[in-house]
Amino acid sequence: MTTEAPAVTPGASVRGHSHGTPDQPVDARNAVVRSHDVADFPAITGREEEWRFTPLGRVRGLAKAAPGAAPEGQLAATVTWGELPAGVEVTSVARGAAALGQVLTPFDRVSALAYGEFSHATVVSVARDAAPGRPVVLSITGTGAAGPGFGHTLVEVGESAEVTVVLDHTGSAVLADNVELSVGANARLTLVSIADWSGDSVQLQHQKARLGRDSRLTHVAVSLGGDLVRQHTSFEFTDRGGEVDAYGIYFADAGQHLEHRLFADHAVPDCRSNVVYRGALQGRDAHTVWVGDVLIRATATGTDTYEINRNLILTDGARADSIPNLEIETGEVAGAGHASATGRFDDEQLFYLQSRGISAEEARRLVVRGFFAELLAKIGVPEVTERLSASIEARLSKAGA
Repeated sequence: MTTEAPAVTPGASVRGHSHGTPDQPVDARNAVVRSHDVADFPAITGREEEWRFTPLGRVRGLAKAAPGAAPEGQLAATVTWGELPAGVEVTSVARGAAALGQVLTPFDRVSALAYGEFSHATVVSVARDAAPGRPVVLSITGTGAAGPGFGHTLVEVGESAEVTVVLDHTGSAVLADNVELSVGANARLTLVSIADWSGDSVQLQHQKARLGRDSRLTHVAVSLGGDLVRQHTSFEFTDRGGEVDAYGIYFADAGQHLEHRLFADHAVPDCRSNVVYRGALQGRDAHTVWVGDVLIRATATGTDTYEINRNLILTDGARADSIPNLEIETGEVAGAGHASATGRFDDEQLFYLQSRGISAEEARRLVVRGFFAELLAKIGVPEVTERLSASIEARLSKAGA
């Protein structure tokens, strides 16, 4: 099934919004409460629009956990690939540190619970004007999936700095965590977030990026492992000239649930966002969910935005849900549109390859490789790209695709 809306009429969707109080602010997009206090959020029932696709029975207690009811869990964050490059510092800070919670204010119960329960946060700080010649790779390893764990990560990129940061999640965990990304004026951040958990793991993660004037964020999300992974990523523009390129790669195997939700909040003029997510599915009850929300507020004249999601279903029994949403409150935009497509192998592509002596099995492999190749190249770290390519290849071999 394919849905496409490449040209949305500016001003076509205008909704009234609720307003909060200074003590309990409300998001203009769906009157969503934002608070660091878990008590401000009702219990999750699964009937809420933002949770209707998520199988709550599989989140291992994260949706119902009460404050103080569970220990922090087993989670270790370590810097890999030797010494840190010049201009970069990685520290562990206690939850009361002033820098924490300035970018991300939780908007649901799980995010608020994670914020209230972590004891120490990992902070990656990049100095002003720094330009490390190699990536900063942070390995976040789960050492047990017996009970809920909570985490927090902050990446601060100073003005005019340029850096690549990799958050590599592996091991076993039942984890709710928040990630804050602060990109200073004229700075460049490439953030690669990898969920390559063991098959017994669950992760409910919220990421929030705040961009300064003329800054640029390249955000690459890769989801391969875990029993259930749900990631919500949002982008906030605070001044003119901000740019976001968000790329996503996911491959769901039998029984896996991989869910990605994005929100690009255009509230200032002359900013750009481009979202491209691609997923493959194979095996019975493999399920992926992609929900892309873009809001262009009345003040965000000159906005240029586009989002597209494509899904490739490799076997029977798999299901992909894809929902792009675009809301425009001003008639002065540079461009706005979205597209979504879900389907099986292109018979013409397979026929073309087979007509040149390539076996049916190898033809399918080539199609899937080509499907992901463009986005894998966006990572820009050869060692990481090679490892992820090998993981995808292993999945194809497992299914005989």
